[in-house]
Amino acid sequence: MAQAMINFRMDEELKKNMEEICKDLGLSMTTAFTIFAKKMTREKRIPFEVSLDPFYSESNMTYLKKVIDDIESGKSVLAEHRLIED
Repeated sequence: MAQAMINFRMDEELKKNMEEICKDLGLSMTTAFTIFAKKMTREKRIPFEVSLDPFYSESNMTYLKKVIDDIESGKSVLAEHRLIED
């Protein structure tokens, strides 16, 4: 498969931060952009979020939505708790 060179401008601080995250994920920036391009082409949309923060995982988002639904429907009730001194 023939390769093509793509150049674009990006804020220097954003580039530095992205390089660090890619490194933590074991990817190069080229690989990250290639993954993005392949998935976007296949799905014809902005395809996904890659995050090191497990808070935003699909399972946690599903859990949090359920908790919110339970509170809003009255199935669960929020209760005050006494602060514990450390």
